[in-house]
Amino acid sequence: MLIALTAFLAACGGEAPPAAPPAAPPAPVPAPLLEPGKADVYTAPALETAPEGPYGDSIRRGYELFTKTAELLPDNVPGNQNCSSCHLDGGRQLGAAALLGVHDRFPKYMERTGAVIALHDRVNYCFTRSLAGSRLPAESQEMTDLLAYLAFLSVDAPKNGKVPGVDIPKVEGKGDAATGEKLYTEKGCVACHGAEGKGVDGAFPALWGPDSYSIGASMAREERAASFIQQFMPKTTPGSLTLEEAFHLSAFINSHPRPDSPTKELDWPNGGAPYDVPYATQGHEAYNPPPSVLERAKPELAVVPAPPSVRGTPK
Repeated sequence: MLIALTAFLAACGGEAPPAAPPAAPPAPVPAPLLEPGKADVYTAPALETAPEGPYGDSIRRGYELFTKTAELLPDNVPGNQNCSSCHLDGGRQLGAAALLGVHDRFPKYMERTGAVIALHDRVNYCFTRSLAGSRLPAESQEMTDLLAYLAFLSVDAPKNGKVPGVDIPKVEGKGDAATGEKLYTEKGCVACHGAEGKGVDGAFPALWGPDSYSIGASMAREERAASFIQQFMPKTTPGSLTLEEAFHLSAFINSHPRPDSPTKELDWPNGGAPYDVPYATQGHEAYNPPPSVLERAKPELAVVPAPPSVRGTPK
């Protein structure tokens, strides 16, 4: 039609109208934030779909251990913490160190350890640091059940184990413990976790003191805890806190005594510790360390040894 109109105008001695300028490309639409419990490439199967039989029984036992860790493993977890205290919704909650795909991400190199580790070692780092407890024997039924549950969460995940949105987002800021102390009451934290930070057994985890996470846990870092708090606290109105308020609360919570993490000074053996690690390590000075750390009842079981070689030091 346009060609015919141009020829007609030319025949009549007129000029064709100038071609319309090309339309501007549409503005890029920002990707929506991933909704809790959803991912754009993978959603874990519901526990109810676990198979019948011995393997399904192991998955279900693993889920129970994951959500009732302190109750079912009191010799390994003497405090008031469960795996699900941080890995929310049974490890499914995006933005809360979700465990979707984790089974396919190991073995992997861990900078804090300075070694390639298997998934059972990573689980034991949670037991010894975040749960401030004792490591599980790798060959134990309980470790097998936990790994079966993690494998179930990853059953149809991408083969490289990379599921968008699983990590706690990195944020920037700086907290003030005195301001955080006021917010702890004003924002209702005290209602669940108590004035002394002890929490409620089986319901709300301890935030400091002997029953809380150790100084070697990720939550002992101001930035990591602030990001978690801003997203998911308080439970009644998650996301209602500003990032600045979350940093203040994190600074206050982490300004209290908590369990030690034996051999923590050996972390990040090649350097590169994050700025807010609250203890000294290779090339790093302690950032806002707590006033004291509490001795562990079984310090020899609070360390995860590097994988041993049956043929000596690999060349």
